[in-house]
Amino acid sequence: MEERIRKEWQGKSVAVIGLGVSNVPLIRFLHRFGARISGRDRACREQLGERLAQLEELDIELVLGDAYLEQLADYDAVFLTPGIPKDLPKLTALSGKTEILSEIALVMRYCRAPIFGITGSSGKTTTTTLVGEMFRQSGLTTYVGGNIGTPLIEQVLDIPPEARVVLELSSFQLEQLGQSPDYALVTNISENHLDIHRTMDAYIAAKKEIYSHQPADACAVFNFDDPLGREMAAEAPSQVYYFSLTDTVNPGAYLNGSQLIYCDGTQTRVFAQTDQVQLPGRHNLANLLAAAVMARLGGASWEAITHVCHSFQGVEHRLELVGELDGVRYYNDSIATTPTRAIAGLRTFSDPVILLAGGYDKKLSFAEMAREIHNRAKAVIVFGDTAEKIKEAVLSCGPFAVYSAADLAEAVSISRALAVSGDVVLLSPGCASYGMYRNFAERGQHFRSLVQTLIEEDKRCMN
Repeated sequence: MEERIRKEWQGKSVAVIGLGVSNVPLIRFLHRFGARISGRDRACREQLGERLAQLEELDIELVLGDAYLEQLADYDAVFLTPGIPKDLPKLTALSGKTEILSEIALVMRYCRAPIFGITGSSGKTTTTTLVGEMFRQSGLTTYVGGNIGTPLIEQVLDIPPEARVVLELSSFQLEQLGQSPDYALVTNISENHLDIHRTMDAYIAAKKEIYSHQPADACAVFNFDDPLGREMAAEAPSQVYYFSLTDTVNPGAYLNGSQLIYCDGTQTRVFAQTDQVQLPGRHNLANLLAAAVMARLGGASWEAITHVCHSFQGVEHRLELVGELDGVRYYNDSIATTPTRAIAGLRTFSDPVILLAGGYDKKLSFAEMAREIHNRAKAVIVFGDTAEKIKEAVLSCGPFAVYSAADLAEAVSISRALAVSGDVVLLSPGCASYGMYRNFAERGQHFRSLVQTLIEEDKRCMN
């Protein structure tokens, strides 16, 4: 394999656009196999921080600032960072002339182990993590990466054929990928990333890449409860499986009363009980069903699947209980970067909710989220670029308690004043964090620290 890769890249001229988390390891990989690399980013040298030193050690060309997309046609291949709009004129001009690739494309090209790809508008991180845990609990060597964890490009040659590789794949990573994993799963489809994809059709087309290039003997798993999921299943070229919270599906997994059930066409098995599941929220039952199908297709044992369904308590920043003060529980759901995800967060709780919402504007509608706020919340505190947009959407549904905050810190302070024992304060922003934080994780960590500060201050006052 190494000799094959060296023949592919030795002496080739390569431009790598975007010098972020996944592309720096990609550059090291290409450099190892003899490619001549131009690293390019709109950021200046100072903004690259510690990544600059790593790149300078490799002695590659760096093109930074406004000229980072110039003269790309001179290269044998161009690698794009996932989040860059693919319709930029200087990129579309390369179509049919220069090979366009990504870190994920090379991982899928060179990986000898079966790949289990998971995408969707919400739930993909939890589902990916669940599948990985089910494989590990089954004693299978497992690698988890893609849109979460460590980029796998530098490990890909060390992954044995008998391992399992589980990849969370965003729409940005799938767009124009031109290949599909051995096993594909689509959790659901709703509006997201229209600031980059421009239209819903373009966003859906990107998601379809996860299964559209599969051979007939591959497997794809779809959400039977999602009309778009059923449409995708109808056109999938591979073997189709479903999961559902509302209908009996075969083959696949479904919820029947308090039982999570798997049916493979001939046999039916109850593999989990809802009263033993520790993940909060009905939407997480869907994630468990989806993960069980995917893991079973990959050879996970039923014992492992059941154990994970009953023991898994969640992923950081996803309905994470970060503290309780004076009978008020504070939950960090910073991963909720779309209105659909915020709605799922709201529906998790039967107690009165004070919602903290707002952030970067991805050009999504807040109409449905506003209706759910009226149905589920006692108040909403808005902040960030979308504060007024969310406020207008909520008030258009009728009078409601809406408070505006300059930032997350003030939003937490306002929630402290409003909340009474039995309430839930929920950070489920419905928006991305760009412009205020580097990512949703940093936003969630800040929320956690703000809550912990409230608790510590209360303790000092008591002493």
